[in-house]
Formats: sequence, structure tokens, C-alpha cells
Amino acid sequence: MDRRRSIVVFVFGLLAVASGIAQPRGAVRVGYCTRLNDVEAAKAAGFDYLELAATEIAGLADADFDAAAARLKSLGIPTPAANLFLPATLKVTGPDINQALQAAHVRKVFTRLETLGVEVVVFGSGGARRVPDGFSKEDAFKQLVDFGRRAAAEARGHKITIAVEPLRRQETNIINSAAEGLELVNAVNDPNFQLMVDFYHLASEQENPDVIVRARDHIRHLHMANPQGRVFPLRWEEYDYAPFFAKLREIGYDKRISVEASTKNFAADAPQAIALLRRAFER
Repeated sequence: MDRRRSIVVFVFGLLAVASGIAQPRGAVRVGYCTRLNDVEAAKAAGFDYLELAATEIAGLADADFDAAAARLKSLGIPTPAANLFLPATLKVTGPDINQALQAAHVRKVFTRLETLGVEVVVFGSGGARRVPDGFSKEDAFKQLVDFGRRAAAEARGHKITIAVEPLRRQETNIINSAAEGLELVNAVNDPNFQLMVDFYHLASEQENPDVIVRARDHIRHLHMANPQGRVFPLRWEEYDYAPFFAKLREIGYDKRISVEASTKNFAADAPQAIALLRRAFER
């Protein structure tokens, strides 16, 4: 990020505080899915926390990880969540899985994320879990259950919960709805393997938000975007958000929601999205 953009983002962050956008917060915290190169901008915009990319963290050399950890600590913003759990090349379904490689990656990821204070890791990883053509979906589901149990056991030692993310069909071909995600969570049957719901995917799959109530005991995290372009949510009237947030308020959801979306004007749109999401839980 160049110096001019840094100044602009900082000024918008100050304006957000002055206008009351970053004032008294509700129980639900609003975060931002970001790479390491944009963490300062996310803090300046007024987000409550950062959601990091686990594969980026795992891919750092030891010295670079130590530097990143020090940088995040000095920045003073929590990093309780991470996504992109597995790289696409690390298959967890199909005939060519390698449990030793899976275990090595999971152990490294959790060790580093624990150092950063991460509590929830989102298991989307559509490429890693995509079922190869001709391979049994039933067998693939069993493989996901087995992986989930092994990963959850490792996560427990690091005080981390895995939250499986249902993804739209364009991104993977297994676990495409929150209902299917709940089925996987129940099959794994481990307190460290739970569910997250991404509004973009739920809307893309035209899934009824009533599933929120059925899954109430297992939802640990949320992602948010305006489905029309997968952009920052900015205005209540731009999309039919009401049923989704009504169900979340019904179950008393009080954890986190991360913006996972694109924007052409981060400095302007980020404070607006934060304010919208905070109001959504108060309606």
C-alpha cells in the first residue's frame, strides 16, 4: 500500500470514530478477511478484528512468520479467525489423499495460528475437498468425516475450533449448503468441528435462512458480502438481508461476522459496511 492510500485510510478511520460508527459496539464483532499486506488498512477502517489467511501464514518462512507475528502484535488488533485452511493441492477427498501430508500441514497451521491468537479456522478449501470425477460422493463424505475427526483432535490441543464452510457449487462439489454442512458436523461429532455460514454462498444456493435455527447449536462464525457482485454490503435496501439477520437475532448469535468481499473504495466502504452490520443485529 502506498503512503497516500495509508493516509486516506487513516483519516477515514478517524472520521468513523468521530461520527460514532466505531462507538459502543454490540455483542457481535465485525471483522475483515485480509492478507497480511492490508492489515493496517483494516485496523484504520475500524474493524474489530482481522481474519487471516491460514495458507499464507503456513507458507511463510520461520523468520518471516516471526516478523509477521511481531507486526500484528504491535498493531494491536485481534486476529481470532482465519480462513483458507488447506491449499487446493492438499486433497482430502478422492483416491490420492495423503494423511501424513494432511497431518503435517494441519499441525503447522494450528501451531502458528495459536501463536497469533486464532480461535476459529474456517474450512472452506473448495479445491482441496472437491470430489474427483468418477469418485463416489458417499466415500468422499466418509473421507471428510475422517479428516474432520483427525483435524479436530489436533485443533483441540491448540484451543482452536474448525468451522466448515458450505460453498456454492461453482467452487466445489460437496457440502454446498448449510444443511449439508450441519450433516457433516453431526457426522464428525466433535466439539472442535463446527459450522460457519457465509451469506454469499447461502444466497447463491437460494437456501432458506431457516437453516440458521436448525443449526443454532453449531454455528461458530459468519462471512458476509452483498451477493450482487460479492462486494461490500453498504445499504440495507440493496439486498434482502432481513430474513438472514432475523434468524441470527432469533438464536441470539453473539460471535463474529467477517466481511469477505471486494470493493473499489476500501477507505469509504469499510466504515459503511461495519455500521450496516452492527445495525443489522440491533433491528
